[in-house]
Amino acid sequence: MSALAWGALAIGGIFAIVLGMVAILWPDATLRVVVVLLGVYAFISGIFTVLVGAVWPPGWGLRWPMVLQGALGILVGLLVFIWPESAELVLLYIIAAWAIISGILQIASAVRLRRVIPDEWASMLGGIASVVFGVLLAIWPKEGLIALVWIFGVFAVVFGIMQLVLANRVRRMDVA
Repeated sequence: MSALAWGALAIGGIFAIVLGMVAILWPDATLRVVVVLLGVYAFISGIFTVLVGAVWPPGWGLRWPMVLQGALGILVGLLVFIWPESAELVLLYIIAAWAIISGILQIASAVRLRRVIPDEWASMLGGIASVVFGVLLAIWPKEGLIALVWIFGVFAVVFGIMQLVLANRVRRMDVA
């Protein structure tokens, strides 16, 4: 068990480090690959959802929603293949909108939280940071895309190193 556990952790850690270094060294290519893979997923998932919808029992009322959902996946996949740069920007703007909206909601929650926790500032600051992050992504989309890939790359390298540390500790465990 121990050899399998530490070996799996080590392989996962090495994979994360390699993936992180690729993202840091070649952010444009990494971004393009991620977007294309999302497109491939949408397309293939769409095909299977259409197939499942086509054979679903008609009395259950799920056939057409599933077929439409699958058709939407196929369409999204095709659009990503045709216009990958546009897909990158759409993804970025979705992330930016999410950051802005969730930041505003967090700020609103922080105002109410001050009734329970006097001088609460951490939640407010977190919400402000989220809004600023979203606005910066929206203002500088190309730079924002590259920054997101770099952040992911750094995360993957750090995560991979921690996996290797854990693998080493598991390898040295005395399992009786």
